[in-house]
Amino acid sequence: MTTETLFTSQGMLGFILLDYWWIILPGVALGFYAQIKLTSTYRRFVRIGASTGLTGAQTARAILDEAGLHHMPVREVRGHLTDHYDPTKKALFLSRENFHGRSLAALGVAAHEAGHALQDKAAYAPLKMRMAMVPITQFASLAWTGILILGLLMGTFSQFLGIAIGLFTIIAFFQVITLPVEFDASRRAKEQLVRLGLIREEERTGVSKVLNAAAMTYVAAMVTSILQLAQFVMLARDES
Repeated sequence: MTTETLFTSQGMLGFILLDYWWIILPGVALGFYAQIKLTSTYRRFVRIGASTGLTGAQTARAILDEAGLHHMPVREVRGHLTDHYDPTKKALFLSRENFHGRSLAALGVAAHEAGHALQDKAAYAPLKMRMAMVPITQFASLAWTGILILGLLMGTFSQFLGIAIGLFTIIAFFQVITLPVEFDASRRAKEQLVRLGLIREEERTGVSKVLNAAAMTYVAAMVTSILQLAQFVMLARDES
């Protein structure tokens, strides 16, 4: 395959995917809104210090220790809002601003990630399912575009479109499974923050706003993936 042929195929693929563009428009709009909402909400509450004066790292440590996860490390990681729990390493990673931060936003994010660790300890079924789906979802995310380009090159686009739909179904299902995992982690976070006295009851509203804004980005990702899957299905109907 020459470079010129590849670029031509990518251009044709982009032109084909312009069909039914209006289907994915609501998902794109929701994605923009969710990102703007998260950014503005985080910026607002990162300026409001928690009454306890704890850092995000100390907050996560307190939640983990109370759950008996004394040996689970809480580490600093580069980037903005790159906070995450790694179930394979059994470790919690917080971005610098949340690791050292003493704001309601920092404590909320740290507690949310600790909530994932609590899910893992409790063998929370949706988390286990999401973990099991990670390898095949990563493959599907990388493969679907190549599959469609291959179909164009071989002149059998409609047949390869069916394979791409199967791959994108995996991606969409992964996004659906992600929602209960994220919402449950936020629920656990707010519960632990108040129960352990890490924030005051009146500070719960601020933490909730930060976590709800973050959750909206996952809702947007799910909606976008489902709508794009619908776009592929409409294309397949036209190709048949």
